[in-house]
Amino acid sequence: MRVIRFGPSIIFLRTHEEENVKAAISRLFGVEEIPTDEAIRRSREFETIVFVTDEWEKETIPPDTAFLLSCHVPVVLSKVVNRKLPVEKVHVESVLILMRIPERVEEGLKLLAEKYGGKVMDVRTAFDEGEAGDTIIGVTRKNLNSPIGPEDIEGAILIHRDFLKVYHELTIDVPLLLLKLLPGWKEITIKVYDTEKRYDENIERLMMVIEDLDLGFVVGEGWDWDYPRPFMRVPVYRLKLLTWEDPARVKFLLKGIEYLGYRRLCDIDVFLEGKKVSWTSLGEFDSKFELAKAAREELERNLSRDVLERLREIEEKLVKESGD
Repeated sequence: MRVIRFGPSIIFLRTHEEENVKAAISRLFGVEEIPTDEAIRRSREFETIVFVTDEWEKETIPPDTAFLLSCHVPVVLSKVVNRKLPVEKVHVESVLILMRIPERVEEGLKLLAEKYGGKVMDVRTAFDEGEAGDTIIGVTRKNLNSPIGPEDIEGAILIHRDFLKVYHELTIDVPLLLLKLLPGWKEITIKVYDTEKRYDENIERLMMVIEDLDLGFVVGEGWDWDYPRPFMRVPVYRLKLLTWEDPARVKFLLKGIEYLGYRRLCDIDVFLEGKKVSWTSLGEFDSKFELAKAAREELERNLSRDVLERLREIEEKLVKESGD
């Protein structure tokens, strides 16, 4: 589970030749200028958003358009310098750290502000008031593996301290901060069984879904035995997950990889405090196949493109190997 990550780096290139510099950035990096909100929304960790503005512009207020570059700031600046682009000044924005708090966001913002000596405000104001060397913590409910747009950041804390110090403290403090805000953590056990012993593929599919949907922290895993009938034991892969999600929600989503159409690829059971979560408790479904279809549709909507492609690739292999 990802609870914190960096946002994009943001730089302003000040120049008396705006159009020439914009054309050069577009040519060097193979990108076009896009609306600023779209650039932020599409950006991922350590990517760079570049604003090209007049050389006399002093404020670090973002203009309406920007370049989104899929590389880190040092690469961008090295190309700007080495290609001798007519840039007079470079202004660097405050560093953005994104933190996921799925519930009690207002309390989380207040707690972070008190802890790190910052001020709560909306993220646009934080960028307007922040300067190079400052740190902004943006709080969102969204999964941090997905792109985060300005509309997804429900509040921010502007901290007039170096981001390295704040980030190091934050990585240590996060477990305690989350425990204060979300005391109702649950430990669930997930067991995977495959009659055809294709555990590598099925475990990979399980871990991809857990990690991409940010369902929890894996706190233990390994082999175990299960007893489906008296005097019969079968090997199972057991995984312990610490989560703030409803165990029924986890069970529902995993049904989407247990079946492919009408074919069962493996057995996946979810237990809370030693009691199995029954599929009949997940809603008004006439059969496991109907449930699996609904779960798969939700996975298709929420999994990232790369993970979904890999999932389909593995499942195609599993079906092919079984002769169907």
